[in-house]
Amino acid sequence: MLDAFAKVVAQADARGEFLSNTQLDGLSAMVAEANKRFDVVNAINSNASVIVTSAARALFAEQPQLIQPGGNAYTNRRMAACLRDMEIILRYVSYAMIAGDSSVLDDRCLNGLKETYAALGVPASSVAAGIQKMKEAGVSLANDTSNVTVGDCSSLIAELSSYFDRAAASIA
Repeated sequence: MLDAFAKVVAQADARGEFLSNTQLDGLSAMVAEANKRFDVVNAINSNASVIVTSAARALFAEQPQLIQPGGNAYTNRRMAACLRDMEIILRYVSYAMIAGDSSVLDDRCLNGLKETYAALGVPASSVAAGIQKMKEAGVSLANDTSNVTVGDCSSLIAELSSYFDRAAASIA
């Protein structure tokens, strides 16, 4: 995984060029928004259990068959596995957010996940719906303006949303 700085340097180095003004401006903008990025990631990390449990509750309210006998989240063991997987996906979304790059999410979390769930008989649409529920909760927390760096966070919220969308799309 390369962070945004290493990626820009690697690209320039591969071309044998100095960093362009456009590249430097992009990195400068990333530094300028760093505190807001940290606030977003801190909001997710500090509330991870709330995000996961509220998303699971909302998912099971919409799809009660998942927690009924024969459902994929029926029994404590299966429910725990479901919550664990949701938490892992959320954790990798937070890694992508702090890095400003989805490669860690793709490489270490999503690569092969769809096939694993298919082999286990886990309904992909339910997993994708659970990820969307986490997105709603995560974006809501990240949009909370109390105790955060002042400034427009719309691009960071869009970026955060894109990581959740990427995770949901990779499963479905």
